[in-house]
Amino acid sequence: MKFRTLLRHIREGTKNIFRNGWMTFASIAAVTTTLILVAVFLALVLNLDQMARNIEQDVQISTLIDVTADEDQIVQLGEEIEQIDGVAEVQFSSNDNELSKLIESMGDEGQAWSMFEQDNPLNHVYIVEAGVPEETEVIANQIEELDNVENVLYGKEVVEQLFQFNNYARAIGLALIIGLVFTAIFLISNTIKITIIARSTEIGIQKLVGATNSFIRWPFFVEGALLGILGSLAPVAVILGGYYYIYNNFANVINFRFVELLPFDPFAWQLSGMVLVIGAVIGVWGSVMSVRKFLKV
Repeated sequence: MKFRTLLRHIREGTKNIFRNGWMTFASIAAVTTTLILVAVFLALVLNLDQMARNIEQDVQISTLIDVTADEDQIVQLGEEIEQIDGVAEVQFSSNDNELSKLIESMGDEGQAWSMFEQDNPLNHVYIVEAGVPEETEVIANQIEELDNVENVLYGKEVVEQLFQFNNYARAIGLALIIGLVFTAIFLISNTIKITIIARSTEIGIQKLVGATNSFIRWPFFVEGALLGILGSLAPVAVILGGYYYIYNNFANVINFRFVELLPFDPFAWQLSGMVLVIGAVIGVWGSVMSVRKFLKV
């Protein structure tokens, strides 16, 4: 395509936006509202996904070593665990270390356990992390079959429910975002349909004088892209301003271990870029759908 022809298409597409007046305004407003919802859901879903990953990555398998195992058997057990497929890290924790952690975790009440420091009843432990959190149960079952293993703890029921909840949350969030995107496509598509109907006579004349289908379609593609981009400007402002306020005022207030907001930079800028791209893509897609179905040339 020649540069001059491209400029002509851009000029015509821009004119179409002003020609439609209130319909263009209504379409941009509707797309803006939809994209704001998309942006909010994206920010929410991505932050929840990060929190879910933090929780998943913290899932550990505590392998209680048989109290009768000697030092060589303990070392051999550690080597056997490391050889299991999917194991990312294995750390040894002595019974003295386990007792110290128990006392510390219980606060003032934990001091009652201090009497066991001389005759520690706890087991030595291998703390195992899976490379893929979803493989935790499989790895735990294999560890249970090894010699000198007294028990394997990883919160089976809680872990299964956690992974299931995370999968459902991600699927629901993705479904909502896709639904909102298609709503925006429908709105832009309707605006361009009206443009095509209003200019049907002009389009027919262009066809009679030899204009190709692609030559006629390009201005509508430009119009759709512009509608999408214009509709995404307010959502971008909401993302940058809103997320900056939330991150700076609430990120340090939240003290839960796994609840950690994604940092403003680069997350907010990346999300803004995603919204701009989504706006342009759904604008062009809406245009393609309208032209394909209603442009009879």
